[in-house]
Amino acid sequence: MKSAILVLWPSFIVGGIGEVIFFTVFDPTELYLFGEVSHLSRMAVYSIGFFLCWAFAAASSAFTVFLSRTAKDMPS
Repeated sequence: MKSAILVLWPSFIVGGIGEVIFFTVFDPTELYLFGEVSHLSRMAVYSIGFFLCWAFAAASSAFTVFLSRTAKDMPS
């Protein structure tokens, strides 16, 4: 449980910051998906963007926790 908290909480913060920075530069109504204009609402695009940022940050944090394990922590 402690590892999950160590991964998810910082990645939540980074996901929020990443979304703010991304959508400061890009307008969600002008994003294209496979060469066509997206017909999603602004709220849907913001939500998808946040969860994608959170997922990438969580993957990075989880990889860091994985690499910080010692030989004693490895299952035998």
